[in-house]
Amino acid sequence: MGRTARAFWVRSPGQGEIRQVDLPEPAPDQVLVRTLHSGISRGTETLVFGGGVPPNQYGVMRAPFQEGDFPGPLKYGYLNVGEVEQGPSHLLGRTVFTLYPHQTHFVVPASAVSPVPEGVPAHRAILAGTVETAVNALWDAAPLIGDQVTIVGAGMVGCCVARLLSQIPGTHVQLVDIDPDRAEVAQRLGVEFALPDDAVGDRDLVFHTSASESGLIRCLELLHTEGEVVELSWYGDRQVILPLGEDFHSHRLAVRASQVGMISPARRSRYDHAQRLALALSLLTDPAFDSLLSGHSHFEELPTLLPELAQGHRPALCHRISYDPPRH
Repeated sequence: MGRTARAFWVRSPGQGEIRQVDLPEPAPDQVLVRTLHSGISRGTETLVFGGGVPPNQYGVMRAPFQEGDFPGPLKYGYLNVGEVEQGPSHLLGRTVFTLYPHQTHFVVPASAVSPVPEGVPAHRAILAGTVETAVNALWDAAPLIGDQVTIVGAGMVGCCVARLLSQIPGTHVQLVDIDPDRAEVAQRLGVEFALPDDAVGDRDLVFHTSASESGLIRCLELLHTEGEVVELSWYGDRQVILPLGEDFHSHRLAVRASQVGMISPARRSRYDHAQRLALALSLLTDPAFDSLLSGHSHFEELPTLLPELAQGHRPALCHRISYDPPRH
């Protein structure tokens, strides 16, 4: 009898289920991983769960190990930390991060897993994909010592950007969000917090992660002359209207895109994707990132948990999923 696992699937928009899946026997260049924790990136995964991905974005939104197609049935997710139970000797028994959906065990190429460094707890390592996005954004933006920097949008990506920026000497970092409860998270990240109307202006650099037109407009309003907005939000097929009269030209403002799918040109000759992810994992020795882990459930709860997250009944940044220990 072959080995089986249990996986979470979106059966149809708004409905999920746990399915039993058959696992292949790992080839010599593959690994069998037992999942310890997985993470739900609330913004993206609730959009997928609710069937909100527009057809012209199906290819862009596809996860590395996704099965099925939008809007469903499909298996989706990309924040997974587990232990290698079978595979090459240098990986056997190692805790690894993989861009894999919510599933108890899985088989992937050995090249698809990234060892979690000593000093990084397995539960925190689920943030590696988000920290990697933040690393790429800072490479794109190239903040300087002494810069005045704001992040508009205190979701997972915005919070990771804020924490990395806070480590640059002389920077003044402010995290802006419409939710006043994010002030506590900002404090734990070591940065200031403000509601949009109270945000400090005259900024050298503003990162936008709120995926809202009003948020992007506020970013432009906060800039110093010749300042730049780095746009990390994903809008799908939504249209965004900006006031590009007013101070936009006279103050020589700029808006540029940053997206994790391609390595920033500033570091493309030095880093490949595996090296960039390894860097992100090494940064997670910082315990401040635990402030992004704002909820915890068991794997078997996923079919009822996702609707609650999608409807906003559970506030969350990254919701952590735990799995049963191995049976002996």
